[in-house]
Amino acid sequence: MDNHPCDAQTPNDRSANDPVSRMMSQFMSVRGWTALGIVAVTALILGLIGAGADLVIVSIAGGVAAVLACVAGRSDGPDAVAPAAAAAPLLTLEPVLDALAEPVLILSGPRIVTANAAARALLGAHVIGEDARTAIRHPAASGLLADQGGGGPVALTGLGSPSQRWEMQIAPIGDGRRLVHLADRSGSHAAERMRVDFVANASHELRTPLASILGYVETLSDAAGEDPAIRARFLKIVFDEARRMQRLVDDLMSLSRIEAEKYRAPADTVDLGALVDETHAELAQAHDGRGRDIILEHDTGVIPVMGDRTQLSQLLHNLIGNAMKYGQPGTPVRVSIVREPDAVRLVVADQGEGIPPEHLPRLTERFYRVDPGRSRSVGGTGLGLAIVKHIVERHRGRLDIVSRVGEGTRVTVVLRPPTNAPPEPVS
Repeated sequence: MDNHPCDAQTPNDRSANDPVSRMMSQFMSVRGWTALGIVAVTALILGLIGAGADLVIVSIAGGVAAVLACVAGRSDGPDAVAPAAAAAPLLTLEPVLDALAEPVLILSGPRIVTANAAARALLGAHVIGEDARTAIRHPAASGLLADQGGGGPVALTGLGSPSQRWEMQIAPIGDGRRLVHLADRSGSHAAERMRVDFVANASHELRTPLASILGYVETLSDAAGEDPAIRARFLKIVFDEARRMQRLVDDLMSLSRIEAEKYRAPADTVDLGALVDETHAELAQAHDGRGRDIILEHDTGVIPVMGDRTQLSQLLHNLIGNAMKYGQPGTPVRVSIVREPDAVRLVVADQGEGIPPEHLPRLTERFYRVDPGRSRSVGGTGLGLAIVKHIVERHRGRLDIVSRVGEGTRVTVVLRPPTNAPPEPVS
């Protein structure tokens, strides 16, 4: 007589103590659609299904239907159950659903009969037994929940918190029951919002100097351009605006290259002390002689770190350049390197006006400026600290910015010394 679909066949003597063989015998004893459903849920739990919402909801619904069939469908009588399977604990639905990271509800008619841990955390433990429309309380969900069939996806904005965005989908699972799956789309929406903002900001930053260039060129082509003094002044403005555009394009290309290499950690050894000395020499006459205010504090010997020399040089130019531009004239810009047992700490500190605390969390955002007018007047593109952040991430390091209004700003970068251990991956 055939075993029940949810029961395992009795393992033979040779493989009775082999867990892999026992698992395989259990799967081989399950009929086709049930095996497919259970494997689908298991794969989803393990994060192996990364496809779209349609495949996810079908996988969950099919798996839940299979588990329900296994739990409720044992009607073949005791003689149909193998002794080994009869002694094994029954598969229950709750642990399977609780293992899912996203909220899942099972409805019987309009009411919630099961809610997994993620759903209870989002909607509250009291929702079991409630009408799903009352539990979810979202205008966009009511119509879909009222329909006794399946459907979706439908977007739910503000469920849980004003910033959260969910996508709800419903699938029938038999016997008048339906499965409701809520997928968190907050992260993807935020990423899309950042992409849109980036394109808009980049377009604006390029359009402004371009409009200025076109205006002055048009003026130069008129009679006003015949005056040598006016001509020289306008040509200088055109040149400055063109250089501003060039810096912006260079920073955009640099940011793109760094992001493209994000998952490939640098494998070279760089002498950070020598690189700081080199950067100091290059900036000595920059920013109206502010380079003379740079004070270096580091050992005279080699200070090796794992890194990309070009990118670390860019990081130093950005950090030291910012300290020179925004520190008070005549005050020191301190650049120090501290060796630690398992790290090398680079600190760049200025004595400027400081940054209000509400701006600190956003300093590394692209095109974010505390004072837009001043940033542009000193030649800033709004991308410097974004580039620094991405360089530090690629180097598997750490970036910390501390600032106090009226005292100044201190930027700390922690880098890895040479080691035989593999670098930490970037998530």
